[in-house]
Amino acid sequence: MGNSERFQKGAAVIKKLFGREPQPGSMQADFLDITVENLFGDIWTRPGLAIEERSMITLSALTVLGRENEIKIHLHGAKNLGIPREKIEEIMIHLAHYGGWPVAVSGLKLVEQVYSK
Repeated sequence: MGNSERFQKGAAVIKKLFGREPQPGSMQADFLDITVENLFGDIWTRPGLAIEERSMITLSALTVLGRENEIKIHLHGAKNLGIPREKIEEIMIHLAHYGGWPVAVSGLKLVEQVYSK
């Protein structure tokens, strides 16, 4: 794994969001480094949006795209950040009107799974 400043910034975001350091072996090594450095080190740390706002935006995009595995991962992140279940449910209701009922229903089912634990 990388040790650059970008990697360290990204690793800090991942720890705050998911409660753990980036996991070697979770994906191909170069792809992990790029993800940690670029996505979490550069994008998630840009000024202008709080980490909670980025989390909700990410959940919205993943929901509309129907990416259930990633939604579940990011729901755990939202929960770790203290974003209330009611706010996430309201996002899903809002998305039903823009992304479609099926993706919102799937999203709400995942909210139930993650937030009921």
